[in-house]
Amino acid sequence: MLCSFGSDGGSVIRAIDESGLGFTQMKALVRLAGHADDEPATVKLVAEQLGISLASASRAVEGLVKRALATRVEDPDDRRVRRVSLTADGQEMADELMAARLAGLERFVESLGADERRKLEAALEVLLRRDDIADIYRTHRKRAFR
Repeated sequence: MLCSFGSDGGSVIRAIDESGLGFTQMKALVRLAGHADDEPATVKLVAEQLGISLASASRAVEGLVKRALATRVEDPDDRRVRRVSLTADGQEMADELMAARLAGLERFVESLGADERRKLEAALEVLLRRDDIADIYRTHRKRAFR
């Protein structure tokens, strides 16, 4: 799997480094990109989906807001709740990170032999039967092939 990063440091690592985002901010950015077609996510939902504390999610979102990669607004139905969505710049950055990730994975798959590819395909079919994984795949696949 390390070959998906490439011998030159890889496009994924380079994209992450160039973004200037911390690891939690990057994870939040990519997670929020999965909500682009839905109602904006709450900070609480971001925390739950990333498996981090509400305080950590709030700090990550604050960093994205300060960089103009996300907006945070009060929920019209509950003033205690903050809804977060990506700006156009934030969505573009998330798309770049996902594209770099996919390019690295494509290089990895190209390095496999035919038998290894068949085994990987069988394993992926099993994973894609899980609703949570299938939803993420569909969301990012749509964006990757725009």
